[in-house]
Amino acid sequence: MSDSPERISLAGRLRNNFLTGLIICAPVAITIWLTFAFIDWADSWVTPYIPQRYDPQYYFNITIPGTGLLIAVVFITIVGFLGRNLIGRSIVNFGESILHRMPLVRTIYRSVKQILETVLKEQSTSFKKCGLIEFPSPGMWALVFISGDAQGEIAAKLNADGEEMVGVFMPPTPVPTAGFLMFVPKSKIIMLDMTPEEGAKLLISGGLIAPEYKSSAGAPTAVLPPPVVPG
Repeated sequence: MSDSPERISLAGRLRNNFLTGLIICAPVAITIWLTFAFIDWADSWVTPYIPQRYDPQYYFNITIPGTGLLIAVVFITIVGFLGRNLIGRSIVNFGESILHRMPLVRTIYRSVKQILETVLKEQSTSFKKCGLIEFPSPGMWALVFISGDAQGEIAAKLNADGEEMVGVFMPPTPVPTAGFLMFVPKSKIIMLDMTPEEGAKLLISGGLIAPEYKSSAGAPTAVLPPPVVPG
C-alpha cells in the first residue's frame, strides 16, 4: 500500500506563492531602488552647479532624473580627452603640483590616485582570480581574492626564504567591501576557476549561491573493447 502524497493546506500554498514572488520581485525592486538612489545622489551633487540657462529643467519646468549624472559623465569624458594631449596634460600637471604642496591634501590625493590607477589599469590582474586558503586554522578554508604578488619591501623581506608570497584579500560575509589583506605563500593557495563576480555572489549569499562547476575528471571516458587474444 503506497502512502498518499501529503496535501498542502491553503495557508501553506499561499506562503509558498508569497516566498516565490518575493524571490522574483525583491532583486528587481532592490536594483531599481539602488539605481534611482545613485542617480538622485549624482543629481544632488551636480545640478546645483549647472547654470540656469543650461539646465533643461528650467525650460521644461519638470524634474528630469539623471540630468546631473549625464552632465557629470560628459564632463569627466571631456577632462579625460583634454588630459591625453599636451596642453591638457600641462594643465593637469600644474594642478597636481599645487595639490602636492598641501600637507594633508597631497597624502589623500596620492593614495586615491594610486588606488584608482591600480583598479582601472587595463593590464592589471588585481582581483581577477579567486582562491582558497586555510583560515583561521588548518582544515578550515576561506575564500579570498588574489590581489597580486608581493612587491617592494614586503617582497624583499618575505621572499628571503625562497617562498614566493602573494597578496590576498579576504572579505567577510555578507559585506565584501571590508576585510583583511594578507600575504600567503603561493604554494598554500588553492586557485579556483570561478570568476570574482561568482565569488562575490557566493560570499554575499552566505554560500547559498554557488557557481556551477564541471570537473574535467568527471567527463565520461571511452570504453575500449577487450583485447583479442590469439587462439
